[in-house]
Amino acid sequence: MVDDKQFDTLLQEKRVFRPSRDFSKQAHITSMAQYREMYEESIKRPSRFWTKVANNFHWFKKWGKVLEWSEPHAKWFVGGETNISYNCLDRHLTTWRKNKAAIIWEGEPGDSRILTYQELHREVCKFANAMRSVGIRKGDRVIIYMPQTPEAAIAMLACARIGAPHSVVFAGFSANSLRDRIDDCRAKAVLTADGGFRRGNIVPLKKNADEACKGAKSIKKMIVLRRTGNKVTMKRGRDHWYHDLMENASTDCPAARLDSEHPLYILYTSGTTGKPKGIMHTTGGYMCGTYLTSKYVFDLKDEDTYWCTADIGWVTGHSYIIYGPLLNGATSVMYEGAPNHPDPGRFWDIVEKYNINIFYTAPTAIRAFMKWGDDHPNGRDLSSLRLLGTVGEPINPEAWMWYHKVIGGERCPIVDTWWQTETGAIMITPLPGATPTKPGTATLPFFGIVPDVVTKDGVSVGPEGGGLLVVRKPWPSMLRTIWGDDARYKKQYWSDVQGCYFTGDGARRDKDGYVWIMGRVDDVINISGHRLGTMEVESALVANPDVAEAACVGIPHEIKGECIAAFVTMKGANRKNDKLEKKLKEWVVKEIGAIARPDYMRFTDALPKTRSGKIMRRLLRDIASGADQVGDTTTLEDISVLQSLQQYQDE
Repeated sequence: MVDDKQFDTLLQEKRVFRPSRDFSKQAHITSMAQYREMYEESIKRPSRFWTKVANNFHWFKKWGKVLEWSEPHAKWFVGGETNISYNCLDRHLTTWRKNKAAIIWEGEPGDSRILTYQELHREVCKFANAMRSVGIRKGDRVIIYMPQTPEAAIAMLACARIGAPHSVVFAGFSANSLRDRIDDCRAKAVLTADGGFRRGNIVPLKKNADEACKGAKSIKKMIVLRRTGNKVTMKRGRDHWYHDLMENASTDCPAARLDSEHPLYILYTSGTTGKPKGIMHTTGGYMCGTYLTSKYVFDLKDEDTYWCTADIGWVTGHSYIIYGPLLNGATSVMYEGAPNHPDPGRFWDIVEKYNINIFYTAPTAIRAFMKWGDDHPNGRDLSSLRLLGTVGEPINPEAWMWYHKVIGGERCPIVDTWWQTETGAIMITPLPGATPTKPGTATLPFFGIVPDVVTKDGVSVGPEGGGLLVVRKPWPSMLRTIWGDDARYKKQYWSDVQGCYFTGDGARRDKDGYVWIMGRVDDVINISGHRLGTMEVESALVANPDVAEAACVGIPHEIKGECIAAFVTMKGANRKNDKLEKKLKEWVVKEIGAIARPDYMRFTDALPKTRSGKIMRRLLRDIASGADQVGDTTTLEDISVLQSLQQYQDE
């Protein structure tokens, strides 16, 4: 439950960047007037608006009703039958796009492949038949625990083709995390690989999968891709090599006719403690949401080469590497490995090699690029870029400006997108040919989205007031439930603010109606009655030219109630330094006021993050509070970061 107090908002950003006339001229959405007209239709006449979107696709049977809404359950395109795999692939085969690159893949060791739409369709049909040959049927849940290879995309599309809901588990997760997800969705099969490459090392995926499947009674089959060539043990009767099944598989596999509300996938949110939380998305509405956001937010054109750097283990990979781009007939780039292997210039090598036009990455990655220095991007030809995007968490203004200047050459619009695993598709975002942008804000709602910033009672707060970010109307790509636990779905998302979906985030709206995300409500710090979002203090710290990254948490204080503990990564040395600490505290006071002055400061080489790149502030809170033990670390990317911080605490 959240309390009913508003947030105090201190951070102010006055810089505005308008789309260039040349970019606007060629964009899908060319002006704010066009945006407002389309947005108004999407809100006032949603059935008409989404019917036009859905008519872009092949339907085996047309729907009878666009939306059936009984809070908190939505059904979109009720009675309609379609197949997202068909719409990603088959409908392009009757056009010139059949010989267009669908996926360009770069492996971490430097190997690469290109699959045209025709070739991808062929591989998907073969693998769908391969799965059927080992007993996988419509409705069976399939775990995909694979490296970021074309076969992972093929597996997702093949599952969708036969109506077997997939659950992709990030290849960096442990056997225990994998087992939790297998047990929760009662998966029938696991698709994995002998191993995967990560910073030159082999991640033993098959070994982890074997460990996870011990005692998992629901698992009947395991299909194993040969990727790294490391030795693995195959269990007779259960395990099959991917290449053996594919060798004689037919290329003829008609797409299943699926109800619009047929489950497409279950995705478990990162950082889960206790019982995993499986977010369930269905077919028709998700298809429309990912298609339209991909087209308009990224201004996708047929000639574009588009790269979303996420992993398909996260929702960003589902929506904006696979489904959204392929529904648009785009060319989507996949990269297997780490951004700093074999050196910190790897991403920019890929941009240069494939003449990337659209680049979509996380603020965490951008801050890492900043720390590694300008020489790496400056040493590559990035002139092919025409649009940049960010996703995953609020981007602080200084990181936005660095991205704009160093990567975008001050010519590329930046789309700072806000959305969640639960929302399925982008919710608040600039449209690059229309929206004036301000560093640090996701700006305005996408079509069909009605966000609001409210008190606990659901009352809208005024301009510049902080509150709870909610969504007031259903949208096509929204989650339908938590798999196997509808009561939890209702309680978690629909019980805090009556009649609204509660995002869990704090936000404010400025005088132009732009939404500024202030961070998770759980991360709010209450100082002497003032409620501050961690993002504002972190942004102030990172605005200092010597700071690469910062994370702030609240810890108990006998007078203030709570005070701020800041964990800071500098661009240079990260040792204890009283003079530097004093200087940074004064910097924060100057930037946003004395109330936000950190009481404690720790300098560190790295911050503890999940494998999706989000800072694990609850672990920092445990460390700063002097707790004997920290909480769950199963989703932590690098345990040594935590050990280093604990050692620092003891010094």
